[in-house]
Amino acid sequence: MNEILFFGSNEEPILFKNETYSITKPIQFKFKFENENENENENENENENENENEKQIKQISTSFFSTIFLFKNGKAIEYLNEEDSKQNPSKIQIEENIQKVSVGFSNEAILTIKGNVFAKGINPNNPNEFINISSLIEDKNDRIIEDIVSGRYSIYLLTSNQNVYGIGSNYDGQLGFDSETLKQTEKPILMMKNVSKIFSGNSSSSTFILNSNQELFGCGSNIYGQLGLGKSRHEQIIQKLTKIQNIPKGRIIDIQCGIAYSIILIEDENENENPKRKLYSCGNYGYNGLGKNQHTYEFTEIKSSLFENDDIILDFSVGDSHILILTTKGKLLGFGHNEYGQLGNGDTDDQKIPIQIELPKLRFNENISNYHISCGFNKSFLYYSPFLSSFSNLEEDLIKLFRRKEFCNISFKTKNGEIIEAHKLILKYRLKDENQNQIEKLKEIISKKSIKESNQIFEMIYSNRIINPKLYSEIKEIINSNEKIEETMKRIYLNENENEKDFIIERKEKQYKFPKLILIMRSELYRGMFLSVTEDKSNKVRDYSELSDKSFEIFEYWIYSNQIKKGIQITQEIIDEIKTGIDYFQLNQTNPNLFDLLINKFNNQNQNQN
Repeated sequence: MNEILFFGSNEEPILFKNETYSITKPIQFKFKFENENENENENENENENENENEKQIKQISTSFFSTIFLFKNGKAIEYLNEEDSKQNPSKIQIEENIQKVSVGFSNEAILTIKGNVFAKGINPNNPNEFINISSLIEDKNDRIIEDIVSGRYSIYLLTSNQNVYGIGSNYDGQLGFDSETLKQTEKPILMMKNVSKIFSGNSSSSTFILNSNQELFGCGSNIYGQLGLGKSRHEQIIQKLTKIQNIPKGRIIDIQCGIAYSIILIEDENENENPKRKLYSCGNYGYNGLGKNQHTYEFTEIKSSLFENDDIILDFSVGDSHILILTTKGKLLGFGHNEYGQLGNGDTDDQKIPIQIELPKLRFNENISNYHISCGFNKSFLYYSPFLSSFSNLEEDLIKLFRRKEFCNISFKTKNGEIIEAHKLILKYRLKDENQNQIEKLKEIISKKSIKESNQIFEMIYSNRIINPKLYSEIKEIINSNEKIEETMKRIYLNENENEKDFIIERKEKQYKFPKLILIMRSELYRGMFLSVTEDKSNKVRDYSELSDKSFEIFEYWIYSNQIKKGIQITQEIIDEIKTGIDYFQLNQTNPNLFDLLINKFNNQNQNQN
C-alpha cells in the first residue's frame, strides 16, 4: 500500500496532467499510465494502474529532467520531460532487479542487486540509453558496486573494494582532477581508495568523500564556499581532493549538496541511549539553503526553536535550493527557495530559516521512521517506505556479509506465527552478554509483537538508531548501545565454542584466534578462502613468524579495528618489514591497505615532529 505526498513544480517532468504548474500544498500522488490512443487502451491502462499501485515503494529519486520510482520488487518506472518522452511514466527496461536509483540534473544511475550500474545521460553518443558503466572499470576485480551517487553532471561509484570512481563531467573539478586536462570522461576513473561513503547532490558540482579513517575530503565547485574549506578558499574551483578541516565533532550521518551550499548531519557520539543529531551548513545564503541569514564558509550549526531536545532528525533531503527535514515527532520542517511551492506551506515565499509544514493525516503516522523525503529541482516528495533504512558503516559491512543464509541461524516467531530469521553475529554484537538469556528475552518480546513491530525492533538492534521510542524502551535493557568493534569482537570470539567460525594464525609456537567474518571483511585473500564453494571449512593455519612482535601487534589491531593502534610509533624498520612481507601475506589485497595506513601515519609523525 503506497502513500506518497507531492508538492512543488509540476513540470519537467509533468507529474499531474490536470494540475497547475505549481502545487503549493501536499497532495496525494498516484501513478497514471497513458498511451497515445487512450480510448482504445482504456481497460488495459486501468489494469496496469492497479498492478502498479499494488507495488510497494522503496525509493524515489528526482531532479530536473526525470523522476524515478523504485518498487520493492526491484522494478522501476520513470517520468521524463515531455520533450524526451511521449509516454509518462515508462518502465525502466533493465533485466536485473534494481537495488537503488540516483537521479542527477541530467543523468540517471541504476544500481542492481548484482552490483552492476546502468546509467544514461553520460555518453553523448547514446544520451537516452542505459549503459553498463561499471563494466567499463579497467580493474575487473573492482566492478562490483555497493553504492551510487549522482551529481549535477557526474556519477560516483563506490565499489566492494571501498574504491570510488567518477564518470561524466569534470568541468568544475568534481572528479578530483585538473579540469583543463580532463574536462569529462565516458569511462569511470579512480578518484580515491579506502572509502567509506560518497556524497554529492542532484544539482551540485561539489563532491565529498569520507575515507575509512573517517576523514572527510572534498573537491569541485567551491565558488560559494560550499566545501567548507574556509573563507580564504571560497570563489575557487577545488580540482584535487582536499581534506576538510574543522568538521564538527561526532559521527557523519549524511552530507547533501545544493547548487551553492552543503548540509551535513552529525550525530553526537557521546550520547548513548538517545543520540542527538544536528544539522550544519556552509555556502551562500542568498540561494536560501543555509537556514540562516549570512554566508558561512565553514560548517556552522543550523539552529531553530523547532529542533526540540527530545526530537531526533530522522531524515533530510536537499533539492537544488531547498531543504526538508523529518523528525521523530512527525514534524516536517523546511526552508529555502519556494517559488514553486516546494516547501509545501501553501505560498511561494522563500524561507531562510526553518518553518514547520502542515501535513494531512498520514496513514502510517505511528511509524514515522518509515517515511522518507526526496527533494529535486523545485519539487518535493514525502513517502512511506519501510524498505529504505540507513545503517552505520559497521552494520552495512556486516549486513552485506550476513545475506548469506548460513549466518541467518536464529529464528524468531511473532504473535501471528510469522518467522523472522536473525543474524547470529549481529545479535551477539548488540546484546549485552553472550549467554542465551538475552536471546530468550528477545524471543519473548518478539512473540508478543506484530511482524511490523518485530522488523522495527531488529532494525533498531542492527542500526543502533531509535526508530520507535516505545519499542526501544522494551528492549533497551538487553542491548549494548555503544561498544568499540575491536573490543566487542574479541570478547565474543575469544570464548567461542563453535570452532569452525574461527581461524587460527600460528606464530612462534603461539596461536591467535581470529573470527573468520572479520577476516572476510578486511581481506580479499581471506574472503576468497572462506567463501569459496570448494573450501573445506576446517581451520587453516598460516605462519606469521616473520613479523616481529611489534608488527604483528599492529596487524592484529588493524584486523579488528581497520585502523592503526593509537600510541604506537611507526618506524622505518616496521615499514620495511611489512613492505618485505606484503606480497607473501597478500596484504596488498586488503581494504584499506595496511601499508598505506602505515605510510600516512609515519608521514604525520614526521610532520608533527618538524
